[in-house]
Amino acid sequence: MDTNPKPIFRFAPSPNGELHLGHTYSALLNLKLAREMNGLCLLRIEDIDTVRCTPELEQQMLQDLEWIGFEWDGEPRRQSEHFEEYQSALNTLIDHGLVYPSILSRSQAKRLVKEAEQNGQSWPRDPEGMPLFPGNEKTFNSAKQAEIINSGAPYSLRLDMEKASAGVREPLTWQEISGKDTQQIKAEPKAWGDIVLARKDTPASYSLCCVCDDNHQAVTQVVRGRDLYHATSIHVLLQAILNIEPPTYFHHRLILDENNEKLSKSRKSLSLRALREAGLQPTQINEMYFNGEFSD
Repeated sequence: MDTNPKPIFRFAPSPNGELHLGHTYSALLNLKLAREMNGLCLLRIEDIDTVRCTPELEQQMLQDLEWIGFEWDGEPRRQSEHFEEYQSALNTLIDHGLVYPSILSRSQAKRLVKEAEQNGQSWPRDPEGMPLFPGNEKTFNSAKQAEIINSGAPYSLRLDMEKASAGVREPLTWQEISGKDTQQIKAEPKAWGDIVLARKDTPASYSLCCVCDDNHQAVTQVVRGRDLYHATSIHVLLQAILNIEPPTYFHHRLILDENNEKLSKSRKSLSLRALREAGLQPTQINEMYFNGEFSD
């Protein structure tokens, strides 16, 4: 029996656009740390959105990763091939009475919040500044909830955050690598309110998929951008409910643009493909943007 298993890292991009320098940094950092620790570095393709994620974009993404020198171990895991696993986890949460259906749209929710604030009510907001979901539908009885699901109208399945938080032993924490030290960070999932776990046409949310995937891939070290630091509170809660051993986390610095904003596919941030077509080599990108951090 191996009493000292290899550490397992993973890089998990979505093939819904062109990779940019932020993806490059995260991929190469995962690879560097995995090799330094004599561990494995896995590739996960987060293609749960089968409309925006296409085979053509996936192929381009794999080519870009190979070009920058990202060498993954084993076969990539594709989320689109594991819908049954996500449904099983979702069913566990449903069986625990922690999930409710909602047909309240984002625009309707915003209108309710706006009306409440205009009447002088202070509405709580999540760590990203968005108003928490009203959650009125979680008070509906089972017959009314079944009616929502069977109506044919678009709906989402949301986590009843109060019930979910009350059902786990507190305090919830996670291990965060900080320099050479490891800190215990207190998780605050209630700050996110009743999060979406799935939608009528989407089998699972990012958070639920992420927790399931890390568990099935036996990931021990999650290395990802600082923009996902607060979302870790949600993941820790889901891990506790689903009886999953949590990994250790390291939320690395973000690569910012000239306006000091994080790079984004939606804003068409400078892509690896554009740099490649401009004639740059991976070693030049390493020196120009990462100060040679990933040199041999």
